Amino acid sequence: MKVLLVFSGILFAVQGDPLIIKHSEWTNVPSNCTDTLDPPLSYIVIHHTAGNRCFKTEDCKRQLRNIQNYHMKFLSGKAILFLIGEDGNIYEGRGWDKMGAHTFHYNHISYGIAFMGNFMNTSPNNLALNASKSLIAYAVSRKNLTPRYTLKGHRQFLKTACPGDTLYNIIKTWPGWKAT
Repeated sequence: MKVLLVFSGILFAVQGDPLIIKHSEWTNVPSNCTDTLDPPLSYIVIHHTAGNRCFKTEDCKRQLRNIQNYHMKFLSGKAILFLIGEDGNIYEGRGWDKMGAHTFHYNHISYGIAFMGNFMNTSPNNLALNASKSLIAYAVSRKNLTPRYTLKGHRQFLKTACPGDTLYNIIKTWPGWKAT
């Protein structure tokens, strides 16, 4: 199936539904989140994990388990909704229906997407960039995200370097990005 996304008169096409690796496929530790979302949501917030990059699926799954362990131990189990590896896969954190803990005051109206790695001085590869675009188009097609969504980097909500300078400059060219 081809997913089409029109934003501000520009047509973006994505081939097929994106491959989303379910939470249960990379960990046996369940999410402790009970807060639900009420789609369609209006925002996408882009993050980076500021940790190691991963290019192979098994490495990405290991990295995800490390991130999960950190969040469970130090952040009361708070997690992001989707994570992107440079293996080109999308990994489900909390998923479509559970509220994330990625952007204070915006968690109830936004999906958080985190690229695994530190993207201050380098960009994610094309596999990761295309996976995230595919996820966004898919969210619109399944009516989880409004067609006229707003895309922002985490730093626009909080004094942080996230999602990294290089990735931030890339997402500023994407459909839906707004400076204010």
